[in-house]
Amino acid sequence: MVVDDHPMWRDAVSRDLAAAGCEVVATAGDGPEAVRRAHAVRPQVLVLDLNLPELPGVEVCRQVLARHPATRVLVLSASGQHADVLEAVKSGATGYLVKSASREELLAAVRSTAAGDPVFTPGLAGLVLGEYRRLAAAAGGPAAVPDESAADPAAAGQDDVPRLTERETEVLRLVAKGLTYKQIAGRLVLSHRTVQNHVQNTLNKLQLHNRVELVRYAMERGLHREDPGEPEGALPAG
Repeated sequence: MVVDDHPMWRDAVSRDLAAAGCEVVATAGDGPEAVRRAHAVRPQVLVLDLNLPELPGVEVCRQVLARHPATRVLVLSASGQHADVLEAVKSGATGYLVKSASREELLAAVRSTAAGDPVFTPGLAGLVLGEYRRLAAAAGGPAAVPDESAADPAAAGQDDVPRLTERETEVLRLVAKGLTYKQIAGRLVLSHRTVQNHVQNTLNKLQLHNRVELVRYAMERGLHREDPGEPEGALPAG
């Protein structure tokens, strides 16, 4: 589904996607219309502009994901401002692409978003990762606590943490470090589909909606930290 308030741009993106074999199930030109149509058609991927009449794109993202958490949102915006990028990610967007991207970059971003892989215009991925680290530190997470037991998931002892398998924990660590599914598959000698399955199982167990929430969860628990001397153990049972 393509949402943009400029008809020519909206039509051009829709044509490019259709020509590449994607099924464009709906389009919309303002925020309320986008929410209504998304609820009706339940798109796999929502290509979303931020600057929309009546209801901003970030609020469209929040409302759509609140009812349809399986939908992946790729923001396609003219703005490359850091504040806009972070607000979009916090609202649940899987990726963020600026409109200066080429047709090939857009098509690749839509495919990656559909697979659950985060996609960002070059230079923005580091910004998002840095923000998660800052938030974890501000919340008193492992990044702000020098005590070793606080940084060790196996020593956390949180009653509300479900048990993950060793492989799920291993995949989660690599997700938190910013690796794509393809990179994780290569490192662990797994298929891309197997990695996706592990991530989806982890999302279900932790009752999270998307990979962005998963990364934040992992970083708050110190799973992004490299510790080659320690085996990759499973998270503790409650």
